[in-house]
Amino acid sequence: MADWQDQFPDATRAYLDSKRLDEVECLVADIAGVARGKAMPASKFSQQKQFYLPNSIFLQTITGDWVDLEGNDWTEPDMVLRPDLSTATAAPWTADWTIQVIHDVVLQSGEPMPVAPRNVLARVVDQYARRGWQPVVAPEMEFFLVAPNVDPNMPIEPPIGRTGRPAAARQAYSLSAVDEYGPVIDDIYDFAEAQGLEIDGILQEGGAGQIELNLRHGDPVRLADEIFFFKRMIREAALRHGCMATFMAKPIQDEPGSAMHIHHSVVNAKTGQNIFSNPDGSETPAFLHFIAGMQKHLPSAIAVLAPYVNSYRRYVPDFAAPINLEWGRDNRTTGLRVPISGPAARRVENRLAGMDCNPYLGIAASLACGLLGLTEARDPSPEFRGDAYTNAADIPSGLGDAVDIFANATALHDVLGPEFAATYAALKRMEHKAFLQVISPWEREHLLLNV
Repeated sequence: MADWQDQFPDATRAYLDSKRLDEVECLVADIAGVARGKAMPASKFSQQKQFYLPNSIFLQTITGDWVDLEGNDWTEPDMVLRPDLSTATAAPWTADWTIQVIHDVVLQSGEPMPVAPRNVLARVVDQYARRGWQPVVAPEMEFFLVAPNVDPNMPIEPPIGRTGRPAAARQAYSLSAVDEYGPVIDDIYDFAEAQGLEIDGILQEGGAGQIELNLRHGDPVRLADEIFFFKRMIREAALRHGCMATFMAKPIQDEPGSAMHIHHSVVNAKTGQNIFSNPDGSETPAFLHFIAGMQKHLPSAIAVLAPYVNSYRRYVPDFAAPINLEWGRDNRTTGLRVPISGPAARRVENRLAGMDCNPYLGIAASLACGLLGLTEARDPSPEFRGDAYTNAADIPSGLGDAVDIFANATALHDVLGPEFAATYAALKRMEHKAFLQVISPWEREHLLLNV
């Protein structure tokens, strides 16, 4: 194994033990969280310390169009990609011996590229560090396994299980339901082991073919890297077994949507103590300030946590998705939940983020709201007790409104970065405009001959 490969994580070195590395995939996540980059022979990768991609990859919408920002003359200058070898991980679904490496993106001046999602998250984490804090997150991933769908005009259908029947809905936590697509789950476990990714647990969620995968808690950037890898790996595992995996927020009508719940805590960087807990185990003012920051600033961040028109179909009462920003202890009807835990693990769960969001940006925006609460030292509303679905919604109901609120959220922009905020708002407005040009089957069915 070449000397440069000695910098790989243990799991990656074990995967390549006595094997000749064939190919390296150089990856960055774009605004949507799509893997962009280039693949090359390992011998070529080993001879270069940096690579290049045009800055236009961060100006592309989910439909493939490019946004034209004021002052952008479209010369498409190159950005510099620097490999973070600590992220090197296997691509075990490939035919040859391939690894993936996430790259940091910097300008030619050497400064971090401010629109790159991984840099946006790193910027937020750094603002915690300047105050002597270290944020800790634990994400939950929900997704659907679905039957192959090659015609966008056709509804999404559940996959066929090993019994020959379509996957059943409303079977939350059923082990039999998970066994229906056991071969896919087996590959997810095997791929995760080869990649050195740790899974806390896999369970059946409420939708037909809907799975929840829980990740360990840890450093926000590393956890976002893992979700980035997991999304790609889960899709590959599904395709091996004749189905597809989707992280769309609401893929199937009348079924629950898919969330990316984010658990947050903050520790003192020197002592490692959770700043949400006093020495006697009681809650600190910081704990309540963090919640208050999320209540005040999350409406401005919804455009990042729910980035597409489909995202807002998930916010439906009684479909396991929050519609407001109430907080409560062990209450899954509130947007902000405080799970049962001991003092060291005291945390706040943000239940608003959809699984369709870019993990770097979703975690960054959520942490930014909490940080603003810590610095502003506000108090939250009283703890909510009971069914929060009975309250009126207090989050934006659609992408257009959410982007307008985000575009004017100067406090949030200061944390995430003004250049990123301007680019993101322009991209989302362009995507929303493109959606408004589409005529849906519902409109043709009910309006064509009736109005």
